Amino acid sequence: MSLPALHVTTYNIHKGFSQFNRSLMVHELRAQLQALNPDLIFLQEVQGLHEKHALRHHQWPGTPQHEFLADDIWHQAYAQNVVYDHGHHGNAILSRFPILHSRNQDVTHLRFEKRGLLHCTVQPEGWTQALHCVCAHLSLFAASRRRQMDALAANIEELVPANAPLIIAGDFNDWRNQAHRHLAQRLQLDEVFAGPHGKPTRSFPAAMPLMRLDRIYVRGFRVEKATLHVGPGWARISDHAALSAYLQPHS
Repeated sequence: MSLPALHVTTYNIHKGFSQFNRSLMVHELRAQLQALNPDLIFLQEVQGLHEKHALRHHQWPGTPQHEFLADDIWHQAYAQNVVYDHGHHGNAILSRFPILHSRNQDVTHLRFEKRGLLHCTVQPEGWTQALHCVCAHLSLFAASRRRQMDALAANIEELVPANAPLIIAGDFNDWRNQAHRHLAQRLQLDEVFAGPHGKPTRSFPAAMPLMRLDRIYVRGFRVEKATLHVGPGWARISDHAALSAYLQPHS
């Protein structure tokens, strides 16, 4: 009997604010994610703590954003990457399934640009193997991205069995599609919008996507459907568009 398809979403949430930080959108964001109702959500620029925003915005959640967004629906893991006097932000993974283990791989290359890769193992119901998930937010600079992708690939080769199902998703800041050569070929990954040889979809800026920044890479799955979430209800929430996919596990 085949396993049910997984519904997966990745989203750079811009710390819960609209483009140019004009409006607090974390409540609208939670409503949209709950309506979409994925099994796994890979989130970047998640505000774990911001004491100044909490004082300035009366609708600021009373819990960290990853907990607020997870609500009572998803398990959650968070890793802070950027720490400052009044708070911190980083990556998060929300999972309908139990999270067995999580770790953050520090891939900072430049001191002023802290970056990390959140690696979780989750246990979907009925699976004999754990699913490995990595939430990525890579550098704005090409040389740093290459180093980060190499570190990610080396970590996967060391820690993840070659036959284990794997999803790597997030904001790659990779408008020239160098991840295909530096990461996907090395780890035998498919990008859900592009297949083995095409180009990923445009996802930035959300109001009129022009740049191919956000990705969902998979191994051990067949892509049934992939969707770019744009238009009313999405475009105001963040400066990035959300991406989602239905993934059928290989038998």
